[in-house]
Amino acid sequence: MTQPRGSAAKSAALSAALSGAVDLSALKARAEAAQRQPAPPAGPAGGDGPPRPAPGGAVIDVTEATFQAEVVERSLHQLVVVDLWAEWCGPCKQLSPVLERMAAESGGAWVVAKVDVDANPRIAQLFGAQSIPTIVAIAGGQPVDAFSGALPEPEIRKWINSLLDALRDKLPGIRDAEAAGGPVEEPEDPRFTEAEEAFERGDFAAAQAAYERILDVEPANELAKNALAQVKFTARAENADPEARAKADADPSDLAAQLDAADLEIAANEVEAGFKRLIDTVRRTAGEDRNKVREHLVALFDLFDPADDRVMKARRDLASALF
Repeated sequence: MTQPRGSAAKSAALSAALSGAVDLSALKARAEAAQRQPAPPAGPAGGDGPPRPAPGGAVIDVTEATFQAEVVERSLHQLVVVDLWAEWCGPCKQLSPVLERMAAESGGAWVVAKVDVDANPRIAQLFGAQSIPTIVAIAGGQPVDAFSGALPEPEIRKWINSLLDALRDKLPGIRDAEAAGGPVEEPEDPRFTEAEEAFERGDFAAAQAAYERILDVEPANELAKNALAQVKFTARAENADPEARAKADADPSDLAAQLDAADLEIAANEVEAGFKRLIDTVRRTAGEDRNKVREHLVALFDLFDPADDRVMKARRDLASALF
């Protein structure tokens, strides 16, 4: 995750500060002076609804001159997610591709409006953005929610889905997109396909390398993180000494046997036994040996849901063994 834990509170404060408190029409006069925009297409004949936005893709580059038409007026019909970014911003390069891909998948329910803050500082000032990336959701001509920092993709999806649910009855674009074809099936990511195919043929080194390449570009990609942990574990378990459990029980000081035995127990779904073995080994060891066992155990925790009762108990037991 690219932002500190405290950023959640910052995002909540940002959202509260923006909601209903920013006059986006402040840029209108500047925009009209800089560039005369064509009138947006009218709604259906005889309709009283807001004008439909001009056809376009899921991602729009926005400037001060186009902000009124592409963000404010467009938000009367569909959800607009403003992405405040800059070329030098590392977290922006992690977050923007995720937003753009998700917007493309939405079938027109929402769009990303990208704003280069270096080229358009007044827009960043308008939102009071103190850091980037800052993401602001616009609906009905006003900000409705916001966050800052490069959140993991699952959290972004949850955020977007909650907005779509809340705004479905207010923004025709959401209903139109869903009526046209329902939720758009997520396209297959060739990077994951490469990794999964390598895993299926037993080439764990290639699968690990493929997932690591994804994480080099998207360090917050939870799917890749979880898959990488599974690949590493499977490779270890496949190569573990099949006699490791007997050896470990016969000689508690045999560190390699203890690690292999724990992997075999986890692979056999004897989760509590595997965790207990390593926690007991932590209690008996010190220095580098203890650290090696601890790291191995923590890597095993990553294979499970953090809320798993077995993991939570093992974490408490590990803390007790260490301190």
